[in-house]
Amino acid sequence: MSVFSPAQVCQVFLNYRGEELRYSFVSHLIDAFERNEVNVFVDTYEQRGKDLKNLFVRIEESRIALAIFSTRYAESPWCMDELVKMKKLADQGKLLVIPIFYNVEPEDIRKQTGEFGDNFWTLAKVSTGDQIKKWKEALECISDKMGLSLRDKSSEADFIKKMVKEVQKVTKAIGLKEEENHLRKYEEKMKGRELQLPIRSRI
Repeated sequence: MSVFSPAQVCQVFLNYRGEELRYSFVSHLIDAFERNEVNVFVDTYEQRGKDLKNLFVRIEESRIALAIFSTRYAESPWCMDELVKMKKLADQGKLLVIPIFYNVEPEDIRKQTGEFGDNFWTLAKVSTGDQIKKWKEALECISDKMGLSLRDKSSEADFIKKMVKEVQKVTKAIGLKEEENHLRKYEEKMKGRELQLPIRSRI
C-alpha cells in the first residue's frame, strides 16, 4: 500500500497580475515556497507556445489556489477568467481558494471600488455582460473567504513567511485527509476480498 505525502497530493496554483507582481512579490514568494518544499505551480513554468487555456487544466490539477488581489489585478481578463474557474472548483469542493490582499482592501475587491474598481470597470467596458456577471460573482465569493492581508508599510518578508506557514498547515491537513481516504478505500477493498473467500466445509 502506498502512502501519499502532502507534497504529492497538493499542488498550489498562483493567480496574480503578472505585470505588477511577477518580478517582485511573487518571485520572492515562489522562492520561499520552493525552499520549504511546497509544490507550487506558476505560469512561468508552462511550456511556451501552449494555449493559455492549458492553465485551466493546471488549476484542476491543484488542491490549493492563492488569489493574489492587487490594484492592477482586474486589468487582466485572464486573471478574472482563472478566478471564475477557481470559484467553480471551490463550489464543487475540489479546490481550496485562499484570497491574498496585496495592498488592497477586501471591500474594494468585493464591491469593485477604489483603484481596483476603476481598473475593473475599465475592463468591463470592453467585455460582455455575461463575462462581467461571472467576474463579479467570483470576486464577491472569493474575497469573502478568510484570507491574508498585506498592508502599506508592512514587511513583505514577514508576510511571505506567514503565507508559507498557512499553506503548509492547509497542505498537511489535506494530506492527512487524503491518507485517511486512501486507507479507508484500501480497507474496504481488503474487506471485500475477505467476503469473497470460499468457506471450507468441515470434514
